[in-house]
Amino acid sequence: MLRLVRVLLILAALWSLYWFAAAYGLRASVSGWFTAREAEGWQADYAEIETSGFPLRHRTRLAAPALADPATGTAWRADWLAFDSPAIWPGRQTLHFADTPQRLSYFDQTAVIEAKGMSADLHLAPGVALELERMALTSGPWTLQQEEEPLAEAESLVLEMVQTDTPETYRIAASAGEFTPGTTLRQVLRPSSALPRSFETAQVEMTVAFDKTWDRSALEDRRPQPQRVDLRLAELHWGELRLFAAGTLNVDEQGIPTGEIAIKAENWREMLAMAQAAGALPPRAVEPAARVLGMLAGLGGNPAALDAQLNFRDGYVALGPIPLGPAPRLILR
Repeated sequence: MLRLVRVLLILAALWSLYWFAAAYGLRASVSGWFTAREAEGWQADYAEIETSGFPLRHRTRLAAPALADPATGTAWRADWLAFDSPAIWPGRQTLHFADTPQRLSYFDQTAVIEAKGMSADLHLAPGVALELERMALTSGPWTLQQEEEPLAEAESLVLEMVQTDTPETYRIAASAGEFTPGTTLRQVLRPSSALPRSFETAQVEMTVAFDKTWDRSALEDRRPQPQRVDLRLAELHWGELRLFAAGTLNVDEQGIPTGEIAIKAENWREMLAMAQAAGALPPRAVEPAARVLGMLAGLGGNPAALDAQLNFRDGYVALGPIPLGPAPRLILR
């Protein structure tokens, strides 16, 4: 019995030594990463760092973290950020974000994000590169504002990114429960009063092949860039409006997509009016577009439902035979 007690005491002492050494290593890694970013010209600072969770977990909390990358013009700051991982393996990290406002900036544009219970589960492969195997970002009710004007809000958010057998390719899925466009967006779109306040469904599923894996260099060096996007399904339900999309795009080094996206739209005339109100469709093109789309919808047997295709060619995008203008550049900053 005495020998068992001694063994347990030795094991407890060794575990305690490991826990404190690992906690020190985690704090040193975080502070070293911030120091390295400062040496590269970033703004990278925090007010305080502390670790708790003994004996089974490591919880590292940063007070008032702030990051700004002058090369991309992006910046982020919050009241606090916490890392939580099993003591046995720090590669299974959960990031907990502050419930208080977070500020995300791109050059002179700043958005304020306020979310309840936002967290990100990160599964990282062993090794110094910290290659991302899986990320799941979840949140309760959240709001997005700019200059005190609400842009959007929802009751929930789920974003999952999972590495496939090909390391550079990830399955990505996102959904937002009770997604509600803000006042500014509704004024831009000018939807009919018959539409409800919130979307019944807003979700997307896709597989994206990048030019390199997502690892620590995505923050320290450059973001991986998409080379191929396989859109399995994008689905939006907003009252009587229904929109479904699926297809494949290849993306060149300049971010220009080439390919086709098949879409099905129910109550498409309302969508056409919203596109005109948002400035996505020139006024002179509205009547010809309505005439051509009406003919295409009639071929499908249901004048209110449209089956068409977005064609991406030579840097431009067209809806069937109707040119819409330059295609968006798919570049991650």
